[in-house]
Amino acid sequence: MKGLRIFVLWLTFSVGILGASGFYFNFDSGSQLPRGFSPAQTADRGTLSQWMVVKEPTAPSQPNALLVKPDPKTNYGACFNLLIYENASLKDLSISVRIKAVRGREDQGGGLIWRAKDRNNYYVVRWNPLEDNFRLYYVKNGRRRMLRSTRIKADPAAWHSIRVVQRGHSIKCYFDGELKLQASVRIFNDAGKFGLWTKADASTEFDDLKVEALQ
Repeated sequence: MKGLRIFVLWLTFSVGILGASGFYFNFDSGSQLPRGFSPAQTADRGTLSQWMVVKEPTAPSQPNALLVKPDPKTNYGACFNLLIYENASLKDLSISVRIKAVRGREDQGGGLIWRAKDRNNYYVVRWNPLEDNFRLYYVKNGRRRMLRSTRIKADPAAWHSIRVVQRGHSIKCYFDGELKLQASVRIFNDAGKFGLWTKADASTEFDDLKVEALQ
């Protein structure tokens, strides 16, 4: 019985729910997206991107990663590709993900969204190796506005970590464990959904999405 309890706890952890205050998704429980995730497009620009679980030998947690594949013929310019987790609403939180840029002529990389009211209203932090920068934005009524930016030179072929901590109006954004951006913002003040984000034709892999509600 003790061994069975340990196995059940491990299986729950690997699939998604950490407990009452957190979530963990390593995308290793099968070939399908974990239940609760929905693809979306901000402001109906472009077409829905394909979000798929794929075998990835370099993934931080073996053997799979999550890959987004936009259609470069329709997804360009201010086209924001989202994957939103619909089954939770959090306000103060710590959210992190591992990310690797795969390809993209116009854009590469991607990042995290949180306190999302819907597909057109949310905070987003993203890394773009084509531009060598790391930026914090908000998207309101489908329009994006930059809050903070810093220059980062990082290997796009390697895995990197992005983490955000928000308490009240304070937002802190980390890249590979180092605090790079911080701001005090009063735009989205209520609990909201969370998820992943890319722009235009960026094809990107994600792994180890971790979210914790903060008290």
